[in-house]
Amino acid sequence: MQNFIYHNPTKVVFGKAAISKLGKVLPSNKKVLVLYGGGSIKKNGVYDQLTEQLKETHWVEFSGIEANPEYTTLMRAVELAKTEQIEFILAVGGGSVVDGAKFVAAAINVEGDAEEILNDSSIVKSAVPMGCILTLPATGSETNTASVVNISEKQAKKAFMSEHVRPQFAILDPEVTYSLPDRQLANGVADAFVHVVEQYLTYPVNAMVQDRFAESILQNLIELGPKVKETDYEVRANLMWNATQALSGLIGAGVPQDWSTHMIGHQLTALYGLDHAVTLAIVLPRLLKSQQPEKRDKLLQYARRVWGISSEDENAAIEKAITKTEEFFRELGIKTKLSEHDIDATAEDKVAHLLETQGLTALGEHGKVDVSTAKQIIAASM
Repeated sequence: MQNFIYHNPTKVVFGKAAISKLGKVLPSNKKVLVLYGGGSIKKNGVYDQLTEQLKETHWVEFSGIEANPEYTTLMRAVELAKTEQIEFILAVGGGSVVDGAKFVAAAINVEGDAEEILNDSSIVKSAVPMGCILTLPATGSETNTASVVNISEKQAKKAFMSEHVRPQFAILDPEVTYSLPDRQLANGVADAFVHVVEQYLTYPVNAMVQDRFAESILQNLIELGPKVKETDYEVRANLMWNATQALSGLIGAGVPQDWSTHMIGHQLTALYGLDHAVTLAIVLPRLLKSQQPEKRDKLLQYARRVWGISSEDENAAIEKAITKTEEFFRELGIKTKLSEHDIDATAEDKVAHLLETQGLTALGEHGKVDVSTAKQIIAASM
């Protein structure tokens, strides 16, 4: 196992009526900026619960944060926060809203061009403190330090990480997921699944706790997948907590990580507007096939422990595990081929160009996923 420092101070308030606990975790006597998305929180009752909890608080709101939070939108929120002298940020929504709030929290305190945060996370020396009320289980952003921001005019989707933007608290009420569309629920399962895979399917370092924890989350998601569209509290509660733990930092502590599926997938979102989880479901099976030699030992472990595949023919076991992974995504209702999304072969060169211009030319745990390899993966995904 590799050396690591693990610390996750986010306070999680989980369960039915969890939003009613907001007053207990929100700092008092602070001017609050509430950030949210397209207005679904006004249809599902979350906004009403929120306003009740904030009735003794001085707060302003900013809505319209996109499913892939746009830099220009977030900069408008930054300007509002500065004008209003905001002291705390409350994100209410899914991972995109939380990601956007993290950028806003950091950008408020950055001198000069805030876009540089997305090129060099080290310039973030402080941030306005923040918390969140999660409405869509998927990204795990509610308890981690990562944020992804879209810059449409540059066809770029960029990420940054900073301990300064880790939420102080995360409120998770599974009942608020009852109004979610089936597509978003399926995406949530796929997103969480691939988050685990990015930290797990690399090479062995004898990290027993991390491996077994990762495998349990994967098995849980496989079990939850066929049920997730049911309005069942236990199913939604388990999805929400599994998605949080998929990227809370624990299973990634002390182990090599990949993230090439995400980097390639981000380019597909930037180019074609595909849902983030959909891009992951498209890229991952081809990425695993491409990197079989480098991932062989963990792929065999994955086949045996997660999918229960035991075979004397190791190559056949690996192929079957990859096939079952793609079948799982398809059972969720996710189309896993680019052609199914009306995307043609020109995607190869377009994705390659974006990767090259962003310097993403040596991806993966060994740095072996170069631009040429990424083009092959896209070609195989047609």
